[in-house]
Amino acid sequence: MGRHGWNSGARRWRFTALLGVGLAALALVLTLSNLPDGNGSTAGTTTDGDKVWGSPTIPTDRPKAELGWGFTHTEHSADEGEDAAVGRAEKLLAGPRLPQVQHLMGWGSDNPEPSPGRYRFGEMDERMDFIRATKSTPVVTLCCAPDWMKGGKAGVDNVDWDRLEAAPERRHFKDFATLAATVAKRYPDVRHFVVWNEFKGFWNDAEARWDYEGYTELYNLVYRELKKVNEDILVGGPYLVMDSLDPRQTDNASDELKGDWGSADQRVLDAFDYWNENKAGADFVVVDGSSYTADDELLPDEFRATEKFTDVSEWVRERTGGLPLWWAEYYVEPGDHNDNRDDWAEPHRVAVQATGMIALAEGGTSTAFYWNPQKRGEDCAGCLWSSTELADGGRKLPMLGLIERFAKEFPPGTRYEDVTVALDDAPVRVLADDEALLVVNTVDRTTKVTVDGKRLELGPYEVHWARR
Repeated sequence: MGRHGWNSGARRWRFTALLGVGLAALALVLTLSNLPDGNGSTAGTTTDGDKVWGSPTIPTDRPKAELGWGFTHTEHSADEGEDAAVGRAEKLLAGPRLPQVQHLMGWGSDNPEPSPGRYRFGEMDERMDFIRATKSTPVVTLCCAPDWMKGGKAGVDNVDWDRLEAAPERRHFKDFATLAATVAKRYPDVRHFVVWNEFKGFWNDAEARWDYEGYTELYNLVYRELKKVNEDILVGGPYLVMDSLDPRQTDNASDELKGDWGSADQRVLDAFDYWNENKAGADFVVVDGSSYTADDELLPDEFRATEKFTDVSEWVRERTGGLPLWWAEYYVEPGDHNDNRDDWAEPHRVAVQATGMIALAEGGTSTAFYWNPQKRGEDCAGCLWSSTELADGGRKLPMLGLIERFAKEFPPGTRYEDVTVALDDAPVRVLADDEALLVVNTVDRTTKVTVDGKRLELGPYEVHWARR
């Protein structure tokens, strides 16, 4: 089953940050849209009565299905905190314009539809406005579902965040598809939608397998509704976790997709095949996963384990006839029981991350999103920028530097070239096109090596960029 139960609750309001903005702004943030008492947002209204938030610049060209390297906003992000720090982060991200993902409910967004037909988009509006301010491409992951769609109570005060990851009941699949269409109309500048997240709630206990029939039914309904809103909207799924098992484990192990990193879980592959064969359509295909096994083993080691990303990517692309491949999440460092990944020093973490990105690129991945583990009021291992809740926050951290440079040097459509390394067993990983060369030292010691005819001396876990 899906293994990533990420910090899923909505953000708590920081009222201290709102005291200076006046009652009108406070009402705007907290209000319920479309309420009969008239306390709706200041958004304009389209001819069909649906809301369009703010004054977005709606793209006039056909959207691209390949977006390159970006990141996902999580519970805490750069749209909240100290004004100077938020502004600094906004300016920071406006440079590379990395594509950014925001979820519909959870991970920074409140319940979008507390009761049928009554909407609450305040927190999501803030995130979307921040992404627009950076002039980056917005992506919406259509997960998760309001409580009343999954057997809970309706109403603003009845959100059970412990059940965030429950799937909507089948009788509410159409309601969720209608909500997806409402979101597409509210944010007409969003042209890329991912349907659901990690098959959350779609597990068939009776048969000990994924409920791929249920997910595919939901996916098809959402796909068709989004295309009704705008046929140029691009939709993808199934966002399955490509779990892998220890090579010594035989139960549910795939004989088809395996390597030194382990064996793929056959139940995941079966679910993928069902969706692929029965989907109403797809503009891109989405998966996620980690280089480590379901038991958090990195095989044969943390660097070579990333070869899983190449093998899985090639398997998926072959299955889907070359549809653009997205990795919605990808992980190279196991998490603890709270899903924190902070056992490695940052140079080690960045080096393994760079190696994982090389493996994704080699497998034909055209879009991949880093899950940004932002924490409130403190810096954290692997964060992209320093916390904007600190006065001096919003500053670039090493992981963001890696993703920015990778996105700049190796955008979608890059034609990679072979690179000579003097020694076959040199402890480095390399990636190059006709202009740029990336070399990663995979050991915690200085390494001397000749790459692409150049003699290099690399520091411990150094990530080295060069022009060719």
